[in-house]
Amino acid sequence: MGSDRHYPEEAPSHLVTVDAFWIDVTPVTNYQFRTFVKATGYVTVAETRPDPNGHPRALAQSGAGSLMFVPPEGPLDLSHWSQWWKFEIGANWRRPYGWSSSIEGLDDHPVVHVAYRDADAYARWAGKELPTEAEWEFAARGGLDGAEFAWGDQLTPEGKHMANTWQGEFPHENTEADGWARTSPVKTYPPNGYGLYDVIGNVWEWTADFWSSRHPADTRKACCAIRNPRGSEAVSYDPMRPEISVPRKTLRGGSHLCSPNYCRRYRPAARHAQSVDTSMSHVGFRCVMRAPESF
Repeated sequence: MGSDRHYPEEAPSHLVTVDAFWIDVTPVTNYQFRTFVKATGYVTVAETRPDPNGHPRALAQSGAGSLMFVPPEGPLDLSHWSQWWKFEIGANWRRPYGWSSSIEGLDDHPVVHVAYRDADAYARWAGKELPTEAEWEFAARGGLDGAEFAWGDQLTPEGKHMANTWQGEFPHENTEADGWARTSPVKTYPPNGYGLYDVIGNVWEWTADFWSSRHPADTRKACCAIRNPRGSEAVSYDPMRPEISVPRKTLRGGSHLCSPNYCRRYRPAARHAQSVDTSMSHVGFRCVMRAPESF
């Protein structure tokens, strides 16, 4: 698990053991999420108007919405992500590109604009859970121990695109050499060695683990989610930022916005932090079921 060759948060590379589990073949799709909403009446975070009194991230926003990628017209300083991420009122899983959009014709695309609470609610309804980082990475590697990507050591073997990522200069130039500017239907690209699709690119995927700046020094702990030390998952507490009430969980897999010149995180070992209250146009999830102890 992990890597010593890329971003510091991926280190150290270390051995981890995970118990038996099953994992979804694809990220959860719009069709699957719509089925959940119809059955339960669930309302996502992005569809709920934030309360500026008790929600510091809401600021002075005038309505419900979500963060959406908006490509700029030309090159920008890559250290300021707010130049291409905009809070779009009306953007949510039903309207992935804003008020004038819909998911019509996108049933087989991964659901996006889902915050951690939304992903966890779906998983519980389905009788599943969100994966730990160790479970997710084990599955994403597809049996290729130490390989750079989920399919081997070449990003585009023999010129073939193996995942939905960004081609060109991020954030203003996407050549769409892989055929997609935004999300793509699940199963568009070949599966990994375990038969899993889209573990790399397309959308980032939520995991159950709190964010950490590096893997734990005691690697034996890496096989399990970093649970809330106060004994309740419901308490807003981030071990890395105890002074802030909104915790961060860890995303895995990269997205269609990952490019060679920015966010080279289209690899099984790559990790990224995400506040649990934040939904975005390139974040989705998949679920796991763990085998009973008597298995």
